Amino acid sequence: MHFEGTTAIVTGASSGIGAGIARRFAEEGANVVIAARRKEKLDELAAELGPERVLAVAADVTQPGDVQAMVRAGAERFGGIDVLVSNAGFGRLKPFEETTPEDWRLVMSTDLDSCFFGAQAALPYLKQSKGSIVQIASASGLGGDRLLTAYNAAKGAVVNFTRGLAMDLGPHGIRVNAVAPALTIGEEHRQLPGIDQLAERFDRRRALRGHSTPADIGAAVAFLASADARCITGTVLPVDGGITAASGQPDLF
Repeated sequence: MHFEGTTAIVTGASSGIGAGIARRFAEEGANVVIAARRKEKLDELAAELGPERVLAVAADVTQPGDVQAMVRAGAERFGGIDVLVSNAGFGRLKPFEETTPEDWRLVMSTDLDSCFFGAQAALPYLKQSKGSIVQIASASGLGGDRLLTAYNAAKGAVVNFTRGLAMDLGPHGIRVNAVAPALTIGEEHRQLPGIDQLAERFDRRRALRGHSTPADIGAAVAFLASADARCITGTVLPVDGGITAASGQPDLF
């Protein structure tokens, strides 16, 4: 119960990694503000976790007004904000020459601008609580991928935004870290066409066999947000089964 009596905001919480993070905070005693565009999915999660300690807020994190309203609603309901998890993200698989300015802007606004808007909106409350921010980056922010130039750029920016923000907010007692997942498969993904083949391709590049789950990412986020990590800030923690441990060269034999 590391988070009993505290309040955490999790964006992009309607499914997948975001839902896994919200579940972990709820399990450890936090009040949780869950936000996403799809209110009906949020309401389902809130019912599962316990509506007395969970506030579901429909918000478009690319819009600063929505983000400010989300943070304000959480602070008014639970009395403050202790943790902000900027998880909302989006990638578009396209060759670079087919990537339009609209594609680029959508990925940047969802993955990067949302982190900026969230940090600014939550800052007055985090100063009071000496809380923490955990941003969800990606293994794709630590290197390049074919067909993902916009996503690589956005998540790479999240990585260095995390470091810069840690330097700026440290004097206020606020820690800022990031988690960088690779392929993460939740229950809702298991019926997707080709998911087993994709998991096998990732498995060939991982040091550890088997894929990550939303619960794995939730555990890493909870650690970084907890008092156990009180001396950790500006860190980007890969949770990828060892994909980023590799040199990138093919197997030699």
